[in-house]
Amino acid sequence: MEYKDYYEILGVKRDATEAEIKSAYRKLARKYHPDVNKTKEAESKFKDINEAYEVLGDKAKRQRYDSLGSNWQGGQSYTPPPGFENFNFGGGNGGYQSYTFNGQDLGGFSDFFSSLFGDMMMGGGATRGAQGMNFGGFDFGGAQQTSAGQRTRRRQTPKEDLDITKTLNITAKDVFNQKPVSVSFSEMAKCTQCPPGGGYCPACGGTGFTNVSKSIKVKLPPEVKEGQKVRLKGEGKVDDYGHAGDLYLIIHFQDKEYEIDGTDLTKDIEITPPEAVLGTKKDIQTLHGKIGIKIPPKTSSGQMLRLKNLGLPKKSGGYGNLNARIKIIIPKDISEKQIELYRKIQES
Repeated sequence: MEYKDYYEILGVKRDATEAEIKSAYRKLARKYHPDVNKTKEAESKFKDINEAYEVLGDKAKRQRYDSLGSNWQGGQSYTPPPGFENFNFGGGNGGYQSYTFNGQDLGGFSDFFSSLFGDMMMGGGATRGAQGMNFGGFDFGGAQQTSAGQRTRRRQTPKEDLDITKTLNITAKDVFNQKPVSVSFSEMAKCTQCPPGGGYCPACGGTGFTNVSKSIKVKLPPEVKEGQKVRLKGEGKVDDYGHAGDLYLIIHFQDKEYEIDGTDLTKDIEITPPEAVLGTKKDIQTLHGKIGIKIPPKTSSGQMLRLKNLGLPKKSGGYGNLNARIKIIIPKDISEKQIELYRKIQES
């Protein structure tokens, strides 16, 4: 039979660490996964990649494989070690025959794999019933007995929610500038450094999850509204095979200066009691720059002055309005003489 160089298949050196082997496997599995890669060679490569990881990702199997020595080269003829000559793992009565993907038969393990690891996969004999196992990141459930006594593996895809939902706090200035807004957040994700054979992982502390920080930029849609959901395709979680979910941002206005209502803004303008009675002129800062406004005499607290085209951009062009809401305040440094004048006014 033909010798298989599993290190060459994964593209790693023979002294590669567990982390390097796992990283190489994940990269190749994403590239040749049948859901992603529709080429003719993908299924064959995908099978070889998983078989290689089944060996190199397991300490016991890797040790047995390495014991063959470094003189073997891919493609050379190979004779099984003593005790494995008659073991049939790839077909035959009672053994694992094959596994399937989306109804397509991808075949079983290679004869080379079977000759070396058949006892480890079957517990010492081909007459033992098939058990559920995890192969290269895929969960294969228990096999079903056919009339011929053969068993078939079927891939079971675990359902995983890859979408992320976050709240995006924005200001009126963010909307007005119409420039991408930076979004930074952290999300718990499966640890990619855990040893394949188990054991303590310093990267995640043995929890199996790590805190991943991410920062992206998002362009806000025109006339964005409070509570609106903005979808960023492919910016969610990513599984082992490159499938990415979406990031959903829930818009929340958080502005200390403006109240936002569509494209209209409302801003408080503080004036004193004499200014409210007599009227005054005020310089106020807007998103469009500083402007001067005239407050008429006898203006009450809470009264609105509409300033046209000083709000947020509209889809159709132009801008909404800025509502200047009058707020009458009493100065903290008012003198006794001024208080006495107010008293006289009240008495009159």
